[in-house]
Amino acid sequence: MKNCKQAFLFLLNMKFYLGVTDNNWYNFLAQQNREDINFWQPGGNTSFKVLTPGEPFLFKLRSPVNAIGGIGFFSSHTFLPISIAWDAFEKGNGCNTIHELRNMILPLRKDKSNENPTIGCIVLTNPIFFKREDWITIPENWSNSIVQGKSYSTDTEIGKDLWKKVDTLLQKYLFNVISEEKSQLILEEPEALYGQSVLTKVRLGQGAFRILVTDAYNRRCAISGEKTLPVLEAAHIKPYAESGPHFISNALLLRSDLHKLFDAGYLTITSDLKVEVSKRIKEEYQNGKEYYKFHGNQLFNLPIRVKDNPEDRFIEWHNQNIYKG
Repeated sequence: MKNCKQAFLFLLNMKFYLGVTDNNWYNFLAQQNREDINFWQPGGNTSFKVLTPGEPFLFKLRSPVNAIGGIGFFSSHTFLPISIAWDAFEKGNGCNTIHELRNMILPLRKDKSNENPTIGCIVLTNPIFFKREDWITIPENWSNSIVQGKSYSTDTEIGKDLWKKVDTLLQKYLFNVISEEKSQLILEEPEALYGQSVLTKVRLGQGAFRILVTDAYNRRCAISGEKTLPVLEAAHIKPYAESGPHFISNALLLRSDLHKLFDAGYLTITSDLKVEVSKRIKEEYQNGKEYYKFHGNQLFNLPIRVKDNPEDRFIEWHNQNIYKG
């Protein structure tokens, strides 16, 4: 990247959100170095529809601090049991253990008897936590009666003034959060998920990728149709370690055992989206009846959006480099 400042676009009528943030959650994550985090909602019954993917989400620290202490970029919103939220983001939930996470959430819920309730998850990528001396004063129209947050737009004077302050800090902090050699560039994808993002280059972390794939496949295994959430995993078709991008079109949602076989090359999919199971399962393990029943089947389940279907280029790579046909 010749000039890091070129990574930002000041878009007319750009929308962003100022979310009321738990101070302990903020302080914990400010000490971490994570690609994505979970801004959780304890109630688990209200969808977050304010932002579109890639739009900024600012962290407004609670009273008596009353300052803006950082920013993340909206990836998606979903509802997950606490156990799955922990599995997906671990310390990205803002604490050290799932036990601590439960202790943070359960006192905020009316029903405290369920130890694994469903919570709302606002998934944010590329979080940046400002140093205390860089914290921004909240806008003059902010009301202390606001419980969850407030949206702003750069087509208003207040929104434009606030975003200019944020943008100035992003130029400063960008040098520390983006490495061109290591970044996964979400905007390489045609009709990219992040569309008109304020960042021209933004990394999508493993947790955010898992959530996007899980919801894209409507929480059902692409091969078996299994819908028990704890055993469903987001599988890269072309592995991340081989520069396979975090695109939904480079993914399958698979039951955990099928995921292992897919990664190990004992099964694959074809360009016409049929399942192919290698004869080497039987040759090497004298078994495989459970898996050969899928051979030749069309995928049981595909993403909700056709453009998220597995791409030929990734399928071809897997068949040439991984599959043990």
